[in-house]
Order: sequence, then structure tokens, then C-alpha cells
Amino acid sequence: MDGYGDSLDSLLERIREVAGSADPTTLSKLADALVESRKVFIYGSGRSGLVGQCFAVRLVQMGLDVHFVGDMTTPIIGKDDLTLIISNTGETMSAVQTANIARRIGSHVACITGSRYSKLAHASNTAIVLRTVGNDGAAMPLGTLFEDAAMLMFDSMVPVLMKRLGISEDDMRKKHAIWV
Repeated sequence: MDGYGDSLDSLLERIREVAGSADPTTLSKLADALVESRKVFIYGSGRSGLVGQCFAVRLVQMGLDVHFVGDMTTPIIGKDDLTLIISNTGETMSAVQTANIARRIGSHVACITGSRYSKLAHASNTAIVLRTVGNDGAAMPLGTLFEDAAMLMFDSMVPVLMKRLGISEDDMRKKHAIWV
């Protein structure tokens, strides 16, 4: 495929830059909240939601009580819970509404967004901003750069959380879904 190698190199370079733009202190606060919360609720729309679901799988494998907002079996968000919302623009109406409702209930609301000045960042207790400024939409259309960077950021948090929780890969493997 013509141009694939150049496209891949460019994407990888930008993903590293964007994922690395997250403030380490704020990431540490998110890690604390993940470990200390009674339950974790994750929400995102479209591809951001898929990234959130991937992270939810790892959290479940670490033994956390995790739910995806919008699933039929998701319980009600409570006061001692963490609500994690992923939205590139931070303006997606359902994401902002989820943040406002969860925060009103007393849940700690954390978001991953591309805009520090978004409605979602404003509605959240903790906002992790992935700076995607200067994205070439033709080379990386729509939210590709944000979604890929968020995925890698979450994956890079997994070993940190494993250490904080005192669990090993073998412990996680025991909670890995086995389909019959």
C-alpha cells in the first residue's frame, strides 16, 4: 500500500507526543481515584467509548468493580464512586450530561479530553488534557490521534496500577474472560 509506512511513522510520532502531553500529577490523581473508589464507571461515545471499554477490561482484570455507563446491567452511580469520561472535544452532549449528573450525585468525575476549556473539563473534578493541537485531519481524520493516544495512555497506566494494587500478570490472568 503506497504511503503506508510514512503514514504509520507520522501517526506513531504524533501519538507519542500527544499521549506524553498528559500532566503526570493529574495522571497520578486519576490512579489514586481508580484504586480508592468503591466502583468505577466509564463513559464515552463512539470510538472514545471503545477506548474506555478496553481500559475497563484491564481494570476488571485487576479486580476493580467497573461498569460502562449505558449498559443494561450498569448500577446507579454513587457518592463514593469514580466516573471516568472520555471525549476528544469535551462538548459531546451525552458526555457532559453524564458528568453533570454524576458530579451532582457526589461521584468524583474525571475526564480525558482534548480541550482544557471544554464543557466536560469544566464539569469534571479532574481533567486530563491530551493536546492534539495542530492535528492534520487529512492524515489523521476525526479523532484518530486523540483516541489512539488515550488508548496508549491508559495502557501505560496499567503497570502503575498493578504495582499500587500489588497484583501480577498471573493475578490478572485469573480474571481474564474465558469463552467456552
